[in-house]
Amino acid sequence: MKKAYPTYKETDLPWLKEVPNGWDVERAKYVFDYIDERSESGEETLLSVSEHHGVIPRAQAKVTMFKAESYVGYKLCSPGDLVINSLWAWSRGLGFSEHRGIISTAYDVFRLKSPEKFDYRYFNYLLRTNQYVGEYICRSKGIWISRLQLGTGAFREIPILLPSPEEQRQIAAYLDHKCALIDTFIAKKKRLIELLQEQKQAIINQAVTRGIDSDVALKPSGVDWLGDIPAHWEVKKLKYFSEIKGRIGFRGYTTDDLVPKGQGALTLGATHITSDGKVNLETPVFISWEKYYESPEIMVQTGDLLIVQRGSTCGKVGLIENDIGPTTINPSLVLIKNIKSSSGYLLYYLQGALNDILNLVSSTAIPMLSQTQIGNIIIALPPHSEQYSILSHIRKETGIVDETIERIKAEITLIQEYKTTLIAEAVTGKIDVRDWQPEENADIPENLKTVMS
Repeated sequence: MKKAYPTYKETDLPWLKEVPNGWDVERAKYVFDYIDERSESGEETLLSVSEHHGVIPRAQAKVTMFKAESYVGYKLCSPGDLVINSLWAWSRGLGFSEHRGIISTAYDVFRLKSPEKFDYRYFNYLLRTNQYVGEYICRSKGIWISRLQLGTGAFREIPILLPSPEEQRQIAAYLDHKCALIDTFIAKKKRLIELLQEQKQAIINQAVTRGIDSDVALKPSGVDWLGDIPAHWEVKKLKYFSEIKGRIGFRGYTTDDLVPKGQGALTLGATHITSDGKVNLETPVFISWEKYYESPEIMVQTGDLLIVQRGSTCGKVGLIENDIGPTTINPSLVLIKNIKSSSGYLLYYLQGALNDILNLVSSTAIPMLSQTQIGNIIIALPPHSEQYSILSHIRKETGIVDETIERIKAEITLIQEYKTTLIAEAVTGKIDVRDWQPEENADIPENLKTVMS
């Protein structure tokens, strides 16, 4: 059971009405020193700052930016130092380092004035709360949210909540314990989702290669990876019952051809295809009518399939299930049109064959499938009526799995929200943890305890 402090006092902070008696509120400049130490060799461990992980070695981060030829002159930071990416503070681009290393000269480094009085673990929780993100946004300069910059002086004026040193350490220990429990729960749930996704894929693979009649007679398909298939099925190359269309090189387009919504046709790319084969239009892109009508062979229609032809998601497949208006594709996609079979069945088949499709990918720096390679993909084809039966079976069986996955995702969202609230309550003094002792699963919601075992 959470308990509050016995007494509180008012603050002048717009986002926090009161703090426990005995807590202070000081400007960051009285808590942190600004540090500007530079590397002479550039050979220290290169560090990166991320929203989710704080300060970690760059080798452990998924960073696509190029590496510099030399890191001489880069800023140094030590364990316990606060590192802030001033351009990403609004998105929690900050954290306390547990490593000695070097960071970009565009970052700011701050060091606690007194390690005896200040526990950096407490501040690591405090400064990454939603309340402090609001402070960073209000004190940053810039027109667009993605271009906001938190200046060194602006950070130094931010109010810092200061419990006693003993309370700081206790709050940090409490949150370390609780967050470890929560993170374990989330990891288990994410692993369960992975297993369910594998189960879902197994359902699809079985249905599109063997059908749904377990007693059906089989025959060799003649394709090593496909194996035996029902004796009454056909084996055809994709190009023999569909048309493969892509954007011809000289008919490509540049950013100059992009237009605002309402002034052109929708153009789809690899990012618009979801992992389950749907089309996500949350971030639509539009191309001029001139460019749209220039390539009538790639005008998208209901029932067409999309396959990613190049890039990191090469081979991913999507289906146009509904009329989305005048639409074309960009050069990252290939359109499969005029399909003389069930588009839904073919979608599932191609998703199941993805690994084998990727074996066709060129070994160039950018993965790529040619239209010829796509057209030569081997398809196991049941009779039309059976395709629809298989499609209905897949949707029913995978629908049950999808419902379970969505329920688990909801549980993860719930516990993440609980974690966010718990951290904020602890570091702002809404709950008193001074007498807390570690207790397995304490203060975890009852409906979540059972699934954490």
